[in-house]
Amino acid sequence: MIAFTPLHDDDPALKLSPLLRGALLTLEYIDTNGPIGLTPLMALKRYFVQWAAEAFAWPDYTAEDLYYLNKVLNEQDFLPLMVLHEVMISAKLVRHYKGALHSTRLGKELRANPGELWTLLTHHLLSVIDHNQYTRVRHQLMGNWDIFLNVINVEAQAGVSEERLCSVLYGGDEEYRRHEFELSGTFYIHILRPLCWAGLLQAHRTGKRFMKSEIYTKTPLWAAAMRLETDRHLQEPTRH
Repeated sequence: MIAFTPLHDDDPALKLSPLLRGALLTLEYIDTNGPIGLTPLMALKRYFVQWAAEAFAWPDYTAEDLYYLNKVLNEQDFLPLMVLHEVMISAKLVRHYKGALHSTRLGKELRANPGELWTLLTHHLLSVIDHNQYTRVRHQLMGNWDIFLNVINVEAQAGVSEERLCSVLYGGDEEYRRHEFELSGTFYIHILRPLCWAGLLQAHRTGKRFMKSEIYTKTPLWAAAMRLETDRHLQEPTRH
């Protein structure tokens, strides 16, 4: 289990978390408008999905991005909402009851404590839910969060690519890892994407089309929320 440093509710770094923002907006929506309707398959109904696409403004999944690919939006068209839905159920912040999504007593309490809410959400996002269900890739990823976080802590100090991280963790040069799609895809889905959605990492796109790649840097929330063994090896990045 990852040991997070307790965060003050007014810590400005919390605003960097799309996960927290989405959860707070969902809890606020339920408090203001009542329970959110569910389909027979327990997905969130379309009216809320459309509202969430606008309100969340999730990086890379904005309403503009989503409507470019879909004429109407169902929950399965908005992947971060699907994951958030599962995380909030797993963390017992909301529950399904009589065909609708209701907030629980815990959800109502933690609305006023975003620091504690972020910790709970991030724990379930990183360590509890199974991300395999959101991908066709079934590669077994060797390692654990202690290893991953300590390596990323050093490598992302000045910005790091997915290929570089895979090379450090699993060997081989970066060009080889660039074409090892199964491993790199698994590492992105299980490690890098959740860290970005939690607000701990930020992805910066470089290049275009087939040459497109991301450089990952740590956000201020990373240092605020974690104390790691490799902190002693960090040096301030060179600025020009």
